[in-house]
Amino acid sequence: MTDQTLWRPTRRRLTDSLLTALAPVVACVLALGGLSLWAVYGNAGTPARIAVTDGRVFLPTGDIPETAAFFRITNSGGSDDRLLKVIAAEVDGATRLSRHRMVTANTASDQTVASVAVPAGGTLAMSPTGIVVILPANADWKAGDLVDFTLHFEHSGAVRALAVVDRPGGA
Repeated sequence: MTDQTLWRPTRRRLTDSLLTALAPVVACVLALGGLSLWAVYGNAGTPARIAVTDGRVFLPTGDIPETAAFFRITNSGGSDDRLLKVIAAEVDGATRLSRHRMVTANTASDQTVASVAVPAGGTLAMSPTGIVVILPANADWKAGDLVDFTLHFEHSGAVRALAVVDRPGGA
C-alpha cells in the first residue's frame, strides 16, 4: 500500500494564499487611485493648445518664382507639438518648411525640414533667418492682401490663419 497524503486546506494555508493574491490587487488599486488623483488635480499635463498669429507673406519681387511666409506659433498647453505642413489655398503648387542659415555675412543656405517642434509653453517665431514657409509666388498679390493658410500640427490638427502680404523689411 502506498502512503498518499492528501492536501487539505487548513486555516493557515488559506490565509497565506489569500494574502499572496491580495497584495498585488491592493498595489494596483493604490497605484490607479494615485494616478487618478494626480490627473484630477492637473498634474498630468494638458494637451497642446496652438495659436497662430502675426502671419506675413513677403510680396514677390521681379521674376522670383517663390516667396516666404512667417507666423508666430504659440503653444500654451502642457504638451509639445510639431508643425508638419502648411497649405496655402491661393497658390499654385506645394509649400514647404525650410530652415535658413547664414553661411557668411552675405550668403545664406536653406534646408527643407520635415517638421518643426513647438515646445509646451513656448513659441515658435518664424523669421527670414530661421524657420520659414516657402511657397510659390502669386503675381496678383499686392501689399495689404490677405492670404489664407492652414497649418497642420501633429497633435492639434489643422489650424487656419491669415497672413498679410508685406514688402520685405516692412513693419
